[in-house]
Amino acid sequence: MLIDSRTLTNNEVIKTEVCIVGAGPAGITLAREFIGQDFRVCLVESGDLEFNRETQSLSEGETVGEPFPNLQDMRHRQFGGHANVWNVEINNKQFGLRHMPLDAIDFEKRNCVPYSGWPFSKSHLNSFYERAHEVCKLGAFAYDALTWEDAKSPQLPFIGDCVTTTIFQFGPRDVFTNEYRKQINQSPNITTYLNANVVEIETDETAKNVTRVRLACLQGNKFWIVAKIFILATGGIENARLLLLSNKIQKTGLANQNDVVGRFFMDHPIIRSGILYPSSQKIFNSTALYDLRRVNNVPIMGKLHLTEQVIRREQLLNMSFILFPRDGKFRSPAKTSAKTLLSSILQKKIPKHTFQHLGNVIKNIDDLVVDWYKYHIKQQHLFPDLSYGGWSEHQGNENRYLMFEVLSQTEQVPNPDNRVTLSNKLDRLGCPQAKLIYRWSETDICSIKRSQAILAEEIARAGLGKFQIESDGELPSVLSFSTHHNMGTTRMHIDPKQGVVDANSKVHGISNLFIAGSSVFPTGGYANPTLTIVALAIRLADRVKAQFTAKSENPTAKLQISG
Repeated sequence: MLIDSRTLTNNEVIKTEVCIVGAGPAGITLAREFIGQDFRVCLVESGDLEFNRETQSLSEGETVGEPFPNLQDMRHRQFGGHANVWNVEINNKQFGLRHMPLDAIDFEKRNCVPYSGWPFSKSHLNSFYERAHEVCKLGAFAYDALTWEDAKSPQLPFIGDCVTTTIFQFGPRDVFTNEYRKQINQSPNITTYLNANVVEIETDETAKNVTRVRLACLQGNKFWIVAKIFILATGGIENARLLLLSNKIQKTGLANQNDVVGRFFMDHPIIRSGILYPSSQKIFNSTALYDLRRVNNVPIMGKLHLTEQVIRREQLLNMSFILFPRDGKFRSPAKTSAKTLLSSILQKKIPKHTFQHLGNVIKNIDDLVVDWYKYHIKQQHLFPDLSYGGWSEHQGNENRYLMFEVLSQTEQVPNPDNRVTLSNKLDRLGCPQAKLIYRWSETDICSIKRSQAILAEEIARAGLGKFQIESDGELPSVLSFSTHHNMGTTRMHIDPKQGVVDANSKVHGISNLFIAGSSVFPTGGYANPTLTIVALAIRLADRVKAQFTAKSENPTAKLQISG
């Protein structure tokens, strides 16, 4: 059942057994696992079925440090969460997201990576990853190149054990935005409340048990939900913000007695790693494995990364290298100047060498107008990118392309100084906005530079061509500091002085509060986090269901879902 919370009576109290806060992929997965159970569930969503700018304004915040994107874009307040804006075209006008599990090394404690190590290994999570595959509508649980390559589209022939090829799989967004909403809506034990914003988590006087959550609508009415179990599933920024907001009993924020809540923020910066100039143009006819295309009716895409042996030997962070073919006009002076001028106009600044940029644009205005028409009017993609593939299906690619642009999605070291705190600015409900303090560390920078150098060496050794590394002075060339993969702010650790939740996603010191989503990741690897988010949500749902089953078999027993 769907209820618009704006229609509820002011100060109404709703009672249930399980309250899930947030209807993104994590919250939806949890709710879906609870369909048909003999306990009641409330699924609470800040947004509506359709996007609303007024509601989205509640995600506004401020950033300090690197030029991180607007925090308002990090949290999408709508049923389906950020799945609504997944923008990879995986079929004709069908959009979705790239998926893969974290690597085994991402779960390990690495001496070169401070604060690394999960409470369990990847092998423990593999069965949940397989179930997550079904939820995300993916193919076989296989990410090695051998499963997906063939004679016409082999993996690149590197020598030795330094560089390997693995696979992204792609899943549709509409399972979370539409299909699962209908399934949840049909379940008699689940009620979804839209336009419902949690503004405080209330506890007993010891702060060891959550009693209820206080919710408010932008239209003015307020209400409460009382439950036996509460699960936060609002994302890497909002999960921490909600704990910090709830400071009536614990003045530094709920569960923040050790000053860990909000710390260790991580993302996956996208780096312009460089340009690969191949030794033969024929390579563009034999690298379909690295294009976004369907193999056995599964959308996949290959990418390069360093092997675990090299990562350990060189003491590096994890990092991928994604190949995109480019023609001779790529980054032409005219296109570069046009982008510089447009960026300057948007920033209301006068760029250096203004007249030189204007001259470059005027000289090539015809080509620029044609490209503008194709992209904005005909809605044609000008070249393959992170959201669009299909280039390998064309004939004559050896004459069309000259080089590969190489982009990298990178791991960040867990850094306690990168953190979400509360701003002095208030949102429209009177709550402090989020404030993100975010800076690169020397470890991040050195790892990227060394990984790029190793790739250049291995490309040359294999006779594949020359890899020209891109940089911004002494720093890597950053395309974006964020891929909207906000992680780490309520990290998982067996020691409450080093983490917010335990190995079972239960908040340390609180008997009935759990957290789902990438905010619990101790480290983030380079893989898109959604598959791991879904796997962990399934794992948590299993524990909740098992405890309710045990309670029904022994009614006098206390409901307990601790480690």
